Amino acid sequence: MGLKQTVARQLAPRISELTPGLSTGFVREALNRAIDGVGPLAPAAVAADKQLTEQRGNVERAIHEVIENNVRIAGAQGFATNVGGLVTMAVAIPANVTGLAIIQCRMVAGIAHLRGHDLSDPRVRNAVLALLLGEEHVTELVRKKKLPATPMALATAPVHDPSLDGTISAVVASDIFTRVVGKRLATTVGRRVPVVGGVVSAGADGFATWKVGRYADRELLVRRR
Repeated sequence: MGLKQTVARQLAPRISELTPGLSTGFVREALNRAIDGVGPLAPAAVAADKQLTEQRGNVERAIHEVIENNVRIAGAQGFATNVGGLVTMAVAIPANVTGLAIIQCRMVAGIAHLRGHDLSDPRVRNAVLALLLGEEHVTELVRKKKLPATPMALATAPVHDPSLDGTISAVVASDIFTRVVGKRLATTVGRRVPVVGGVVSAGADGFATWKVGRYADRELLVRRR
């Protein structure tokens, strides 16, 4: 693990303490808003169904469009919350964390919906959150038995395990904080010229969202309702 990742992981819990509203509860709230819709963003299932209609019922093409659309949104919100330069760093981290969580939850929930998963099912919601961690992290957590199974297995488990709700939320919250703070540390020098920092952040958020979308596309198999 490099210096950036080490420092980021050390800072993430501290940021969580300084902003108590952005904890495990914030992750669940981000998921709820992503599924139900917030501001100009339509609910995940509505946006996904719109793409399915535009692609004339082709699910795979609709999923591709869902990913591409949310990657663009993630890049735009990443730029918007990072153009302030070094002075706004303490304020922009929570804004960036919240925006990225909602956008990625919305994208993954849309993919789950198109593959036939019920977004009202708590098992599916846990799977959506787990997918935000990325394939490598999920594999590591399953190997260490910190997660009981892969996201697809969580979504299709025989019964819902309520104890997993808090566990997954805590891991996802820590992971998102770590990634955002790590990105901030990596671009501190560039942010001395504010617009440069915004461009770098937009690219990082967009790429991270694309990776999550591709993982969700591979992991979430079709399920007949």
